[in-house]
Amino acid sequence: MSDSYEKLSKLLRTPPQVLIDLDSKMSALTGKTGVMDNIVKENELLVNRTLDEFGLHKNASASDVYATLMQRLMHLDQHLFELIGKPDLTKPDEADDKLTKAAFNVFTPPKGFFIKKEKVAELLEKFKPDKLLGYFGYNSVAQILAKEDFASVVSSLRFTQSTEWMHNFFDIAYNELTPNDFEEREVDIKVLGGEWLKVAENFLEKKYHNISHLKEFGVIFVIPLPIDTAGETTRMFTLILHYLHEVPFYSNLFRKFSAQPDFINNFKSLLRGDIPTGPTPDNGKINWRIVQRYLAKDNELDFRLFEPHINPEAEHWFNVGKDLGKMGGEGGSMNMGYWHGLDFVGGYFPDESSEKLVSFDLIDLVMSLVKKGEVKYLYHQQEALWNKIFVDYMGREKLGQSIEENIIKGFVEL
Repeated sequence: MSDSYEKLSKLLRTPPQVLIDLDSKMSALTGKTGVMDNIVKENELLVNRTLDEFGLHKNASASDVYATLMQRLMHLDQHLFELIGKPDLTKPDEADDKLTKAAFNVFTPPKGFFIKKEKVAELLEKFKPDKLLGYFGYNSVAQILAKEDFASVVSSLRFTQSTEWMHNFFDIAYNELTPNDFEEREVDIKVLGGEWLKVAENFLEKKYHNISHLKEFGVIFVIPLPIDTAGETTRMFTLILHYLHEVPFYSNLFRKFSAQPDFINNFKSLLRGDIPTGPTPDNGKINWRIVQRYLAKDNELDFRLFEPHINPEAEHWFNVGKDLGKMGGEGGSMNMGYWHGLDFVGGYFPDESSEKLVSFDLIDLVMSLVKKGEVKYLYHQQEALWNKIFVDYMGREKLGQSIEENIIKGFVEL
């Protein structure tokens, strides 16, 4: 057995036999051989190149590699902060302008297919967000929408209303929707005003970061926490770029399914991020499961993580890497495009009496940096590596096409 299977199996936490079987089937389908070997060679080449450029020996300890990566990212974070105009989230309007301009300069999303604002108002009248209205002292939804902007109101539902209210709104109110209740409009980036910060505290504890999005409304929102932690600028800005890719991705699917009779069920499935929970079909095909979410956030031992799968989230992050490359900047690792192409890269390094996996994925590293090393993230790299395997057999265009055509079914059959 090639040691490439062993090396990849360690990076992916999956049995070598899974990769041996996959390689056999994919090679027979595509006529390509040595794909797994080439991926391992590329991974090792990029690990060694990065270590060399950072002045590290190839036998450096995991703690030294990790510490050096963190140090580089702290400098990169400061460089990005200056590149995007030093946004001050305590001045929401000014920060909104700077972040929107900087993000749209590298990627301007197309118009999306979103629920009409007047329809949202109608649904909210039926399912009154009492906590939101009560907190700000409004008597009706019409009153709050007349005095507060649409993006702020719908964003605040996430952190003012109870989970039960949100489930009812999603499960019942959305059943009323028809394709005629949607319209084409621009994606909106919104830095919320400071008055929303206090009420958002519980939300921040659950979500781990101060940025989220609402696919059905075309809104990306930022809760105005001060930027006072190393890595915070990079995490915030890359998440904005990520959502600028993710929102149109789902919007295109909403638009596509709007012409089909089962539109609302499919629409709700996409918003939930449904992933098949059963075993891989035994149908004589090569089956790649579509995993829409980062399952490892909830359960790093979820069985679906250890079988062949592809993840649209990882593809959005791949596109973010390309976006950052357009920003230029200083040379070497201080160039914003330096980290593009390292998304799937990881390596095991000695750690006292054992060894430890270190991810070279920018997003894993930035999330770890902001957490001050309390959590060392690995799952972005692992999901990018599964995508990399698919792409090296089938091509990146086929990856996107396969996800779009099969996302509701949940499996790509080859």
